[in-house]
Amino acid sequence: MSDEDLRTLLLIRHFETALLELFAAGELHGTVHTCLGQEYVPVALRPLLRDDHVLSNHRGHGHYLARYDDPAGLLAEILGREGAVCDGVGGSQHIHRDRFLSTGVQGESLPVGCGMALHTRRRGRSELVVGYIGDGTWGEGAVYEALNMAALWRLPLLVVVENNGIAQSTPTGAQMAGGVAGRAAAFGIPYEHIDGIDINAARRRLAEPVARVRAGEGPLIVEFATHRLGPHSKGDDTRPPEVVEEARRHDWYRLYPAVAPEQFRRLDGEQRALVAELVREVMARPPARWTGAPTGGTA
Repeated sequence: MSDEDLRTLLLIRHFETALLELFAAGELHGTVHTCLGQEYVPVALRPLLRDDHVLSNHRGHGHYLARYDDPAGLLAEILGREGAVCDGVGGSQHIHRDRFLSTGVQGESLPVGCGMALHTRRRGRSELVVGYIGDGTWGEGAVYEALNMAALWRLPLLVVVENNGIAQSTPTGAQMAGGVAGRAAAFGIPYEHIDGIDINAARRRLAEPVARVRAGEGPLIVEFATHRLGPHSKGDDTRPPEVVEEARRHDWYRLYPAVAPEQFRRLDGEQRALVAELVREVMARPPARWTGAPTGGTA
C-alpha cells in the first residue's frame, strides 16, 4: 500500500476517534456518526473518482477526507469554529464544497444525483455522480425511484452501498428481504460486490466497471461488505458484545500492521500526532460566523 493511501486511512481513523473523545468530554454538541471500520471504502475509490460529483450521507467524514486534504476545515465545521468549510452551519452531516454534498436525509440524495447525472450527460461531460448509501437506506422509496430513472435513462450514476450489516440498531437481515444484488438485477443495473479490505484489489476489480459508467453505458451499483465498529451515533450501540467483537476481527487497523509493520508504525504515529495537534488548534479558534460566501457549485 502506498504511503498516501495509508496516511489517509489513518487520518480518518484518528479524526473519527477524536470526535468521540470530544463528545465524551462535552466539547462536541449535536449528533455525529463516525465511519470507524469503513474508512477504506472511499480511499479505495479515490483514484477512480478524482473530479466527479460526490453525494455523501450522515456517515460521511471519511468521504470528505478522502476527497479533500482539509481535516482542519471539517473539524472546524463540526465544532462550529472559525475556518469551518460551511461557516459552521452544516455541522457533521450537511457539508457542501465544490462537487461534494452530504446530507442526513437518507435516500433522498439519489434522485438529486439522477438530476445531476442527466445534467452532466446533456452537457457532454465525462463526470460521474457518486451516491453513497447504507444497507438501511434501501428501506427508502426514493432509492427505487432513482434507480428506475437511472436505468431507464442510462445515467452516469454510481451507487456505492456501504453494507455494515446493521441499520441504526436493527440487523439488516431483520429489516431487508433479499439483498442488494437482487435489487440491482430487478432494474437491470450492473452490480459488483467487494468483500475484503484490500484497497488495491478493490480498485483493480472496479476500474473497468466504473470506466463503463463514465463511457455512457449506464449506472452501476457497488456493494462493499463492511463493518461498523462504533455506535450508530455516539453512545447508542445496542449490539451484543460478541457481535461488536466479530466486527473488530475484520478491522483493517488490526490487520494492516502485519502486512507492513514499519510503514504502519511510522504513519500511525504521524497521523495520531497530527490529529491531536489539529484538535488543540481548532478548539482554540473563535466561534464560526456565517458569511454567506459560496462553497462551490455543482453545475
